[in-house]
Parts: sequence; structure tokens; C-alpha cells
Amino acid sequence: MNSLVYMLAFFTFLSTLLGGYITLKFRKSLPYFFAFAAGSVIAVAFLDILPESISISSDLGIPLRGIMLTIVGSIFLFSLIEKFFASHNLEHSGHAHVLGPIGASGMIIHSFLDGAAIAAAFQLSVSAGIIVALAVIFHDMTDGINTVVVMLRNRQPVRKAACFLIADALAPVLGLIIISMIGIPESWLAYILAFFVGEFIYIGASTLLPETREHPSKKIIALTALGIILIAILTSIL
Repeated sequence: MNSLVYMLAFFTFLSTLLGGYITLKFRKSLPYFFAFAAGSVIAVAFLDILPESISISSDLGIPLRGIMLTIVGSIFLFSLIEKFFASHNLEHSGHAHVLGPIGASGMIIHSFLDGAAIAAAFQLSVSAGIIVALAVIFHDMTDGINTVVVMLRNRQPVRKAACFLIADALAPVLGLIIISMIGIPESWLAYILAFFVGEFIYIGASTLLPETREHPSKKIIALTALGIILIAILTSIL
């Protein structure tokens, strides 16, 4: 890989760290970050990840029903996970909520796939690689915000949130390097992306949106809308 690829990978790392750092720095304003993350996580699922999964499945002749069933199955799986831990009273007994690390891990894997997308685009052409890399760099800041918010919203300690943030920042760099060397079957990628769609819909709807209802103010509504609008703009122009 040439120096341009390494430079773009470094910018994805910085972008993610910046988003997470801002969130950690202003923890007293977390309800506003929750609102923004609720809008952006759900928007990413519908406007970024799902179209990509459908596009790949269409190119490969994978039935759309299989993609949709994967999404439904993902939502159902995460609802079962949450109910299991709630039934064991983990949250009420002082233990951190398990959906924090699970959700943040999903963000990390998604970021890894972002790096894989850059590697695949550069295999087509330099211009395609630059376009995809810029898209990743711009929306990785929201990934950093979302990773930290998901952790803190689920009662995880700040230090642990910071560790997941660093992992999320490194993920696209590793994805770019590893996939450039070994590749990944596109048929797998379609289902993996669909699984993340279900996860992000569930996290946004069941974990983050309820927080916005607990703080009914115009700022909360505006920030939720801003999260949606920002992702909509980025996915339409990049």
C-alpha cells in the first residue's frame, strides 16, 4: 500500500478519537449526546449500512428476504440478550449493563468493515478509494461519539469507554490493512452488514431514544434531528 492509503487510514483514526474525546470531555451534557447518537445510529443503519448490504446482495443474487430475516433475527437476538440479563437483575445489582460492551463491539466491527471498504475501493481505483476513505473519515467522528455514548448510557466506567473508543479508532486502520492482504467474501459481507443494521436499530430504539423521552426539551428534539440530518447529508454527497 502506498503512503496515501496510510495517511487516509491515520485520518480515520483521528476522526474517531476526536468524536469520542468530545463526548468524554463534556459528560455533563450526556443527554444531548444521547439524543444526537439516537438519531445518527438509526440513520446510519437505514441510510448507510442497509443500502450497502442490499446493493451487495443484489449484485450477487442473494435473496432480499435473507437479508431482511437477518435484520429481524439480529433485533430479536439483542432483545433476548437484554431480557436475559434484566431477568438476572444484573443492572439492579450494581453490575454494568451488558449492552454497553455489546453495542460498542458492534461499532468496532462496523468500523473494521469501513476500513475493509476503503481497501476494496482502492483495488478498483485510486479515485474510488479516496472517495470511500473521505466518507469513512467524515462519519467516523459520529462513530466515536456513538461508541462512547452507548458505553456510558449503559453504566460503563469512563476508563472502559475510553478503551472501546481507542479500539474503535484502530478498527478501520486494521480493517484496511488486513483486508488488503486477505480479502473477504462479499456474500459474507452482505449478511454481516445486515446483522449490524438490526443491532443498531435495536440500540437506537431501545437504549438511546428512551433517554430522549426522559428529557423532553426542544434541544433534545433538535439534536436527534441533527443526528439524522447529518448522516443523511453525508450519505448523499459522499
